[in-house]
Amino acid sequence: MANNGLTVAVLGPGGVGGLLAALLSRAGHRVICLAGDETARALAANGIEVRSGRFGDFTARVSADTELREPADVCLIAVKATALDAALERLPAKALGEEGLIVPLLNGVEHPAPLRERYRPEQVAPAVIRVESTRITPGVIEHGSPFAEVDLTADTAPRARIEAFAGTLEWAGVRARVQDSETATLWAKMSFLAPFALLTTRYGVPVGDVRTLHREELAALVEETAAVGRACGASVDAAAALARYDAFPAATRSSMQRDAEAGRTLELDAIGGALLRAAERTGVPAPVTSRLVRELTPTAETGT
Repeated sequence: MANNGLTVAVLGPGGVGGLLAALLSRAGHRVICLAGDETARALAANGIEVRSGRFGDFTARVSADTELREPADVCLIAVKATALDAALERLPAKALGEEGLIVPLLNGVEHPAPLRERYRPEQVAPAVIRVESTRITPGVIEHGSPFAEVDLTADTAPRARIEAFAGTLEWAGVRARVQDSETATLWAKMSFLAPFALLTTRYGVPVGDVRTLHREELAALVEETAAVGRACGASVDAAAALARYDAFPAATRSSMQRDAEAGRTLELDAIGGALLRAAERTGVPAPVTSRLVRELTPTAETGT
């Protein structure tokens, strides 16, 4: 694919999807953002404005609609796990076509299976992204991290096409790699994400405070998550995961924390719940996760 002109659909042009949509558009690809009426109108009229120290400040023109109505080479799914079922109504399998790749960038480890039931397995190529990017208003994206990195997988999708799309992302400025194992890739993200999301949200502090004020709890949760990942077949290095916390900018907040502060629905089940279900299946004790999920459940249920 490289930088040959692609048609890329982006389901969920929020902080992550909006950033990727703008970068791909700036690189010369046709981008169709799929969203609700209000957001689709704003994007069609004004494009996507990006504010980024890494990529610069720019505005990219995109197409926008409430539903995919034509074939796309690639569809990035960048909605929250809590909104996935409803959002997929905007992505009819018939409109996507038999050759379109679906690249979900969701948090958690359980979403690939239902996507492969809804679409053809060879179309689904789960990926993970490491980035801090926030939608300020529809069409205005603030990218705060000094990086944007995507790990793609090709367990059921054609590897050559996934490698080509990795080249497309690289051309657009996003560091992209194709990993050998979907399970290992998803659990590598989970081993960092679950402690990050649960602890920043539980205590309402950024990662810098978590790694200093709650260091013992962080280390225990990282070990717990890594043990579950290993039991699920992934080679997860707890020490490496913990080291990543020390390298992160101290002011970084998780998306779950921002959702809690804004009174939005939390991805608690997709992250903490999925971790507990995997722990139960594999017989791995997860007392720290269990306590944090229990303490966060009232917030997840009320949105406050």
